[in-house]
Amino acid sequence: MRQIQKEKKDITDIDDIRLLVNTFYFRASKDELLSPIFGTRMPEAHLDPLYRYWQTILLQQETYLGAPFPKHADLPLTHQHFDRWLSLFQDTVDELFTGPVAETAKFRAIKMSEDFRFKMELTIF
Repeated sequence: MRQIQKEKKDITDIDDIRLLVNTFYFRASKDELLSPIFGTRMPEAHLDPLYRYWQTILLQQETYLGAPFPKHADLPLTHQHFDRWLSLFQDTVDELFTGPVAETAKFRAIKMSEDFRFKMELTIF
């Protein structure tokens, strides 16, 4: 029996954000390079702020207050981690969604990666 593939749509609501974040972090937890950083299971306490962050960024619904970088500043991240994170995130977006908000998600991930890399390099010296 042939499986019918669901047509992709754009990111439009919090359920789409949850699908994106949950799918991405599940994959990151199984990734050879990222799993030591992300662990085998992302704690719920970390997922909710991620939902709210992306909801604020992508849906213009002001649900996230704060700065994401300080929570990540002490992690042992390298350029390889950022490259893999970005590639996995963009692949997840492309697999699940299509449209302008999905494109914005990928663009914002690039900017976040660049910002985090820059700030981490500053804290090394």
